[in-house]
Amino acid sequence: MTSPLTSPGVLTPGPGSVATVREILQQPEVWGEAASAIAALRQDLDAFLAPLLARPDLRIVLTGAGTSAFVGQIAAPALSRLLDRRVDALATTDIVSNPRDALAEDLPTLLISFARSGNSPESIAATRLADECLTDVSHLVLTCDRVGGLYREHEGREKSMTVLMPERSNDEGFAMTSSFTSMLLSCLLILGGENDAAVSALAAAATQVIQSRQQAIRQLAAGGYDRIVYLGSGPLTGLARESALKLLELTAGRVVTYFDSALGFRHGPKAVLDDRTLVLVYVSSDPYTRQYDLDIIAELRSTQKPESVIAIASEPLPASLGESWVLEGLAGLNDAYLAVGYVVVAQILGLSFALELGTTADNPFPGGDVNRVVQGVTIHPLAPAAGEAAGASARL
Repeated sequence: MTSPLTSPGVLTPGPGSVATVREILQQPEVWGEAASAIAALRQDLDAFLAPLLARPDLRIVLTGAGTSAFVGQIAAPALSRLLDRRVDALATTDIVSNPRDALAEDLPTLLISFARSGNSPESIAATRLADECLTDVSHLVLTCDRVGGLYREHEGREKSMTVLMPERSNDEGFAMTSSFTSMLLSCLLILGGENDAAVSALAAAATQVIQSRQQAIRQLAAGGYDRIVYLGSGPLTGLARESALKLLELTAGRVVTYFDSALGFRHGPKAVLDDRTLVLVYVSSDPYTRQYDLDIIAELRSTQKPESVIAIASEPLPASLGESWVLEGLAGLNDAYLAVGYVVVAQILGLSFALELGTTADNPFPGGDVNRVVQGVTIHPLAPAAGEAAGASARL
């Protein structure tokens, strides 16, 4: 397979976008590196996870902030179904601000933390609050930075295991691209087992997008749209959220974005639609769920300009729905895996809008209004709850 990094016609970096372009294009290669790294760690991973997964009362929590939180939102439904157990996605921002709600059930817990750098204030705070609020908690940390705070906090610690993503996945650009897909794919491989066929198919499909869809994506970016809506069902709702954020970040907020589920969009959010709105629908691989995706595509194409509704699918859709963008070779893959390939479309679209608008994708906020690593967050100590304080006084 030709490397997308050396293929003709790939994205040409504009001023201030060199890192972002590189980090989008390198993903098919980085995914192979991530899969190989997980395979090399398999014995250690199984030794760490097997005793935990043998416990029927184990709660698995996937956590991170921003894009890292969306890794969990995509993976959790698929892993819950695969493992036949409870798997929750909770943002570190929710755990830190409301720990007694997020961690109300004192169950044996495996907290799986995702972080590009691990230096966001909430990253370490969420793991410390879990230790404080829960009697029995273990930590699996997936991160891209071996010198980051989260990695250093848990490396070599009892009841913790750290897994580093490939070095190239530690994105230098503002928006998470390689880091997002590497952590999502690694999580699925760690808990779902090795899947070389899926990794190869995703790499080929992403290369296909890079080589054959860029002109169409650039035309969309030049089409005068100022509102972008992403829709997806189940795990793909989390992908829709990540896609909306990617475009919002890369254009420095100059394009309004929105996300929702295929069914949820009708309940009020459809009000966002106008004649300058572009809608992208991620089509599920689940036969039942896909029916609702196809319904919203048909509805929107009857009320909007058909060319303003893009269906992204893993297999051809009924001809009555019009043209769809099919990522070949992905038919039958679980939606969480599909998200790894589908998101490349959103990444290139966000970058293309940024280039069209003249924003510097590598640093869309040169004034520091928004930062690559969140700043200014104060982590407040968790005081004993009223009932806990009263109980402690009574025991004294």
